Amino acid sequence: MRPPLRRASGRPEASAERDAEEEAVMERYGEAALNTVPVADFRQNEGSLTSTLRTLLFFTALMITLPVGLYFSSKAYIFEGTLGMSDRDSYFYAAIVAVVTVHVVLALFVYVAWNEGSRQWREGKQD
Repeated sequence: MRPPLRRASGRPEASAERDAEEEAVMERYGEAALNTVPVADFRQNEGSLTSTLRTLLFFTALMITLPVGLYFSSKAYIFEGTLGMSDRDSYFYAAIVAVVTVHVVLALFVYVAWNEGSRQWREGKQD
């Protein structure tokens, strides 16, 4: 424990008073520091952010639904129904269709993201 501080008058200062004064100084310092920090304006990037989020959500939904849907539909209708394959073979080929679909969706996402980023870069470059 620290010894009590002495004021100019010579009497010890109470610990609670000292803590209150320190808090008041820190609050004033914090307010002054917050007032000097510039606030970034993110509104100009709002359009690109929503466009990016929309693209990401679209490809996320595509990544979940398309491979699963193609797996079950190709297994039931193409491999077992049309081609008359056994249950075991249809699982194998339907899995290949799903994996190829995942790769196509990923490649399409990279292509769209690359073009969107280069378009935003060109627009920012012209300003």
